[in-house]
Amino acid sequence: MDFRTACEETKTGICLLQDGNQEPFKVRLHLAKDILMIQEQDVICVSGEPFYSGERTVTIRRQTVGGFGLSIKGGAEHNIPVVISKISKEQRAELSGLLFIGDAILQINGINVRKCRHEEVVQVLRNAGEEVTLTVSFLKRSPAFLKLPLNEDCACAPSDQSSGTSSPLCDSGLHLNYHPNNTDTLSCSSWPTSPGLRWEKRWCDLRLIPLLHSRFSQYVPGTDLSRQNAFQVIAVDGVCSGIIQCLSAEDCVDWLQAIATNISNLTKHNDSDLLDRRKHCFTVQSESGEDLYFSVELESDLAQWERAFQTATFLEVERIQCKTYACVLESHLMGLTIDFSTGFICFDAATKAILWRYKFSQLKGSSDDGKSKIKFLFQNPDTKQIEAKELEFSNLFAVLHCIHSFFAAKVACLDPLFLGNQATASAAASSATTSKAKYTT
Repeated sequence: MDFRTACEETKTGICLLQDGNQEPFKVRLHLAKDILMIQEQDVICVSGEPFYSGERTVTIRRQTVGGFGLSIKGGAEHNIPVVISKISKEQRAELSGLLFIGDAILQINGINVRKCRHEEVVQVLRNAGEEVTLTVSFLKRSPAFLKLPLNEDCACAPSDQSSGTSSPLCDSGLHLNYHPNNTDTLSCSSWPTSPGLRWEKRWCDLRLIPLLHSRFSQYVPGTDLSRQNAFQVIAVDGVCSGIIQCLSAEDCVDWLQAIATNISNLTKHNDSDLLDRRKHCFTVQSESGEDLYFSVELESDLAQWERAFQTATFLEVERIQCKTYACVLESHLMGLTIDFSTGFICFDAATKAILWRYKFSQLKGSSDDGKSKIKFLFQNPDTKQIEAKELEFSNLFAVLHCIHSFFAAKVACLDPLFLGNQATASAAASSATTSKAKYTT
């Protein structure tokens, strides 16, 4: 569904995400004015304070009509546990509100089936008796090849389980005497309330990519090979979306155009605004927001200047280690310290009491109003929920430049090429100093 205005794009849709060497899995993308949200499904407890499920234990009974009412896919032959792929409306499993499509079956009546093949799990369930206790855990990143529906409103189809073998990529129904005429659907949100804990399947933030000064590419890094219907978005601090695979070429073009529009709107100066139209030029922005333009003759000169700025930034951050700015939170004077070792620390200016602290790795996104306010989006390491913190500063540009510099230095610490160059430069400087000292002597 798209909501568009003349100046920005807001877009939501389902795509596949490939993160590292994992199999692609379904995610939901939500594009806002200043951020790209990548969300994955998870099951959380909604009885009281929400928390993530981990493992759940559910006891179900085989019904006279419909049996267990479950269908399953997957298995050890695909390096994943067996997962619930369909749930029939009439059965106890659905009415309990505790089992979901995408739940991995870990134990059956205390028998560990995590590494069992598909047919082995089918046989264990067939022979489990009239009552079965399942230990399950929602498989957040279920491989796309399982083709699991995103919602519970998908009824089981009748199947003959009296003989033959089952397939790990087809639904193996565990529902004897099923009524094929019953095609009503029921969403998990309308299930009866359980007397114990109640669970719901929700879209939860997996990754947040701030769009200011970010870039995107369809190309495989270091090559001229273009990915088909796929792209990745890289934030200014180096955080990467992973490879986003669209369902069609039209979807891919639509997403790229929408993201490009929002990045362009957030960027203060587009390429067409540059004062110097020569090929090898760059701009430096001062603390006050003033832009200074420079140009060089050769591409190698431009690369040398870029490395020099990166090195200078790293060395200065390494030297000062931390920087504190006065800020305002709900009319109270506060302080924000950006510390190279520990991250972000917000404290009361009068009492020095720490209000909150987060590591650099917990910052999943940020936005500002272009005047004085910054909204930070941190991820709680325990609940995985995003926590928004808004502060007001007298010099917005200075704070933003400082944050970007500290992040750039953090990224440089993990870059072997940068560290190798630094070591070489330090050795050369040390050697030159030693030679000069010997000559003077």
